[in-house]
Amino acid sequence: MERYFAAVARELERVPRASASRDGSACLDLDTLYLGGGTPSHLGPAGLRRLFALLRDRLRPTSDAEVSLEANPLDVTAEFVAAARDCGVTRVSLGGQSLDAATLRALDRDHGPDDVRRAVGLLQAAGLVVSLDLMTAAPGQSLAAVERDLAAAVALFPEHVSVYCLTWEQGTAFAAARRRGELAAVPEDLERAMFEAAIDRLEAAGYEHYEVSNFARPGRRCRHNEAYWDCRPWEAFGPGAARFDGRTRITNHRSTTTWMTRVLAGEDCSGDVDAMAIEDAARERLVVGLRRRDGVDRAAFRAASGCDLDAVAGPAVARWVAAGLAADDGRRVRLTRAGLLVSDTLWADVL
Repeated sequence: MERYFAAVARELERVPRASASRDGSACLDLDTLYLGGGTPSHLGPAGLRRLFALLRDRLRPTSDAEVSLEANPLDVTAEFVAAARDCGVTRVSLGGQSLDAATLRALDRDHGPDDVRRAVGLLQAAGLVVSLDLMTAAPGQSLAAVERDLAAAVALFPEHVSVYCLTWEQGTAFAAARRRGELAAVPEDLERAMFEAAIDRLEAAGYEHYEVSNFARPGRRCRHNEAYWDCRPWEAFGPGAARFDGRTRITNHRSTTTWMTRVLAGEDCSGDVDAMAIEDAARERLVVGLRRRDGVDRAAFRAASGCDLDAVAGPAVARWVAAGLAADDGRRVRLTRAGLLVSDTLWADVL
């Protein structure tokens, strides 16, 4: 941890001078700040205070900024919540995944359903916005179990819910167990039914389905993620962190130890560099825009990308519309529910 904190402080030194802080050091004013990917709550209350003290020298959230923190339910104690509030956190993304004991065991989680409920209660009592993560298509999970999860989640009244289908990532223990026949993926038709149940249940409870995997109560959309989907520039620090200037994405080395070693040695800590041509950047903008229920406005797309939507993806959009996967009123293109359910299979037509 000592090397991690030292490396964070060193990488932060590259922040450009956007405004002057009280001591005259370089400082970047922020509309949103997001701590996550990984689990920053594992730092504990003292570690969290120390991390924010490092950030404060270079990064300054504005008075109405959204400051989000990812947390594991078992890490959420009264002391941790107090530290988060003192550090200016306004929103906590809680990795609950499920409120069913069997599903949590199948996902190899270290917490139980009551731990999720306790964590949500502590966060809400402190006035923090809660975003609850739920997982579907877990090994052995039934449609009835998903429906029970949704009902239990709604009963907690979180301001935001993210619903993700389990992805079998190559190189993970889950994928290896699947190859050995120890775990089996949920059939596609059942996976689809699970996600449709999530849409129906959460919309009926007053949540706005504003992006493929994200649901929010009115006024509670995640501002940080919306900046990603708008392809606005952002800065990022830490192992695996990706920063973006509108055309080029630079991703730090994903190994924590390699990132620390390179940063502390004064070496380049970046791993992947993706410098996109104008049309490639426009294609990416279209894909991330179509993940949102609002879709993509042609005039706004041209103004932001410098490209005409139909020149970039006209034939693909026409095919989607003909198949009932998208709607196009001449001004705006958006995916239908059928399109949202298979959206990941559509992007190869554009990218």
